[in-house]
Amino acid sequence: MLAIRAANLFYDSCLALLYPQACAVCGDSVESRTLGVACERCWQATQIFTGNETVCWKCGAVSGGVVSPEQREEVRCRRCDADSFTVARAGGTYEGALRASVLALKREPHVCNKLVELLVNVQQQHPLSQATRIVPVPLHKEREQARGFNQAGIVGLALARAVSLPIDEISLKRTEHTTRHRAGMDARDRRESVENAFAVSYPALIAGERILLIDDVFTSGATVSACAKVLLQAGAADVFVLTIARPLPY
Repeated sequence: MLAIRAANLFYDSCLALLYPQACAVCGDSVESRTLGVACERCWQATQIFTGNETVCWKCGAVSGGVVSPEQREEVRCRRCDADSFTVARAGGTYEGALRASVLALKREPHVCNKLVELLVNVQQQHPLSQATRIVPVPLHKEREQARGFNQAGIVGLALARAVSLPIDEISLKRTEHTTRHRAGMDARDRRESVENAFAVSYPALIAGERILLIDDVFTSGATVSACAKVLLQAGAADVFVLTIARPLPY
């Protein structure tokens, strides 16, 4: 296994030398294809969450305070009290290498190894480690046809393969083609725009499951909360949210 991994790394490094790719953040060469669209230096400069941060236990918003590990589940920002999901976590902040990776994913259906490893690390932390089924946030059929793929589905499939969880891309549907969330929309507008935008087509596949809901970016939480609401109504035991990134401050 180690020999195969070493051979793959060598082959990957050779490809990077023969066909160099410019970092989408700084413009320097990307040293390895496993890094995706950003170089190692830009990955190191991006804030990646380790799981040791003090965050709102429910929505994952980073807090400025410091508490003991035993008190982490008691931390609440109160802004997410009305959200339907159980907990939400992200891989890091929406900046640098993570921002570039998210934007690239909207153009090309590929998740680099670096990003998969990051998401696996978050998924294996409590309570997301209790998940039994992966469900990507769906795009409306018209939007998915226009893009050619659903980026959340691509991320969900890559993660499902890495952690050996089943992926369900048929049960949760987007029934309304809503206006895209824009900068300047407040939380209320965002929530109203997606309030009735989702439905569960196969509740038997959802009932009793601890759903890991996948999306690219957690902004206000409106979209994942609307998804979580219908999943819980269909009988899901929990809905854990995992996104690539989230902006700071929340």
